[in-house]
This record gives sequence, structure tokens and C-alpha cells, in this order.
Amino acid sequence: MDFNLSQEQLQIREEIRRVCREFPDPYWRQVDRERTYPEAFVRRLSELGWLAALIPEEYGGTGLGITEASIILEEINRSGGVATACHAQMYTMGTLLRHGSEEQKKRYLPKIASGELRLQAFGVTEPNAGSESTRIQTTAKREGDRYVISGQKIFISRVLESDLMLLLARTTPYDQLDDKTKGLSVFIVDLREPRAQGKLEV
Repeated sequence: MDFNLSQEQLQIREEIRRVCREFPDPYWRQVDRERTYPEAFVRRLSELGWLAALIPEEYGGTGLGITEASIILEEINRSGGVATACHAQMYTMGTLLRHGSEEQKKRYLPKIASGELRLQAFGVTEPNAGSESTRIQTTAKREGDRYVISGQKIFISRVLESDLMLLLARTTPYDQLDDKTKGLSVFIVDLREPRAQGKLEV
């Protein structure tokens, strides 16, 4: 197996290095000291399309592969930056891409690709279950043409920087299942309105 990078991959690496040079060590030290989110850095990568690496071109992304995405994150870390502020925007949307409806993909993916929307949060962790998904207690019950979700999520990384969140909830009660890994569904939750009201209760 050939592990050498292609010319295109080498060019991507150099482009990411160039962007990272725009944000030298003093920038990251200030972010660390103030314990803030690297807003300017993430916005710059979004503007250039690098955080849309894994989104297909038909939805406004660059349609790159997992190797290219890995190069992007590796170079951010190599430069002294923090890729954890970026990786969820690249990978979380994979759930939407694989399991979302066509209507959902067309509604959200182009805006995620452009950076207009951020999908960086995945609501799994709960007070009494931790991140063990087979024990989550949040439920979603269908009422007419919508679902009503009841439960509590905590310790959700990057939720304060996200416009959208994927949320894991149980749609089939435990007592109706032989396999507790079944009966779970993922929902897209829009965080913008509750945040505008000064709370993250949805």
C-alpha cells in the first residue's frame, strides 16, 4: 500500500499551513488564556471551504475524502492550533449525510458547507447515563406530524458555538426491545431561537 500523499493532498497540506500562519502562537495563547472559542480561525477555514471537506459538491461542499480531512486537522494541530474547534463541523454532519432525508440535506448541508450554519454539537451525554447510549433516558414520542422530546442533556461539547445540534433520543421503550442498542433515533435541533431567548432549553 502506498502511503505517500498525492500532489493534490500535498497542495491541501500547504494551503492549510498557509492559513495557519495567519493565526500564530500569540493568537492561540490568547484563546487559551481567555478560554474562548477560536471564532476568527474557524470562520476563516469556513470561508475557504476547508470545513466542508467531507460534504459532497452537490450540497456545496468540496467532496474530499477522509484522508484529506485528516490532513487538514493534522496540519492545524501541527501548527500549534486546536483542531477540536473544527473537527465536529467536518464529521458530525456525516450523520446527516448518511441518515438524513433529501429535504434535510438540501436544507442544511449547503449552509453548513458555507459556514452560515454550524453543526458542531451531538447531544448524547445525560446526567444518569453519561455517554452510554444504551442507558439514555431522553425520549421522543410522535404526536401527529412532529416529535415531542423529553429529557436532559449535559456536557455537550461546542453547544454554545453551534446553531444546530444532533440529539440522540429513545423512540422505542426499553421494555419493548430485546436489544437495547436498537430503538434510538437522531434528531436535528435548531438552537438559534432558544439561544436568542437566553437559554438552551428546547
